[in-house]
Amino acid sequence: MNLSARDPSPRRMRPALRLVDTKTLDRTEWLAVRQQGIGSSDAAAAVGLHPYKSPLMLWLEKTGQAGAFLKNDVEDDTAATYWGSLLEPIVAAHYTKRTGHRVRRVNAVLQHPDPTCSWMLANIDREVIGVKEVQILECKTAGLQGARLWKDGVPEYVQLQVMHQLAVTGKQAADVAVLIGGQQLEIHRIERDEGMICNLIELERAFWKKVEQGVPPAADGSESSDQALRCLYPSDTGHTVDFRDDVTLSKAFADLTHTRQVLNDFGKLEARLKQQIQQAMGEASRAQFETGEVTWKRSKEGTSLDVARLLAEQPELLVRYPLTKPGSRRFLVV
Repeated sequence: MNLSARDPSPRRMRPALRLVDTKTLDRTEWLAVRQQGIGSSDAAAAVGLHPYKSPLMLWLEKTGQAGAFLKNDVEDDTAATYWGSLLEPIVAAHYTKRTGHRVRRVNAVLQHPDPTCSWMLANIDREVIGVKEVQILECKTAGLQGARLWKDGVPEYVQLQVMHQLAVTGKQAADVAVLIGGQQLEIHRIERDEGMICNLIELERAFWKKVEQGVPPAADGSESSDQALRCLYPSDTGHTVDFRDDVTLSKAFADLTHTRQVLNDFGKLEARLKQQIQQAMGEASRAQFETGEVTWKRSKEGTSLDVARLLAEQPELLVRYPLTKPGSRRFLVV
């Protein structure tokens, strides 16, 4: 999907509307405001270009059906969003230290001034003060896993987030300050691109229409879509549906069974090649090849509880300490 067609004629826009002040909002109220439209952090997911969230999962959130998948990461110190929020003031302070640009908070949810785009919302990390060439600061943090997305510059999903902010505010440029690995600060400039903004707005508009009409977008094969489908359809009725006259779904089933057979064949090939190398290695820990290397090492001994034996000897424990696990639907080709 290409959103970067450049329009050489920039448009002058009115400033964004302040939809609601966020100083006194609690998390529940803030989430309710977010459901009223597409925020800047939603932009990439709405158009199918977010690495972690699918359009289907975002649709569930906006229609109030995401339930348990809307995790409260505010107090979860294992979540990337927790550390991003905690380190945001530090990233902003070091941006000022490096560039000399003063910044200030924008304590409001902003709304696009055009009534036809009133569903476009934005939260701005910081506003850059008194600098002609840049007006917005977006603060990011990237840990060990996320750092790979920044090796070639600003990831596409962050570019779309910033372009959405520029669309809502009418501003011309934003700086993205990212703290990588807790010690490397990078600053990237993103200029307003009218062509990209126009394309982004139309794609977001199509997504928001699905929200308003209650029509879910198509699943895209991602883990996020898999979770969304489990959330949307957690149980079955026992009924059978007949798709034999549906050409599209019948083809999808035929392609599915063929793909599974191909994967099975490649799985067998992978196992045979791996075993060939293992047999040649014998008791060696590492093997080097012209194009790379492998290791084959014994893991450390571990100790765990033999639950089956414990319950066999003391079955009353299952009655005293029961743990009910919710069932889940299994997809089987029969």
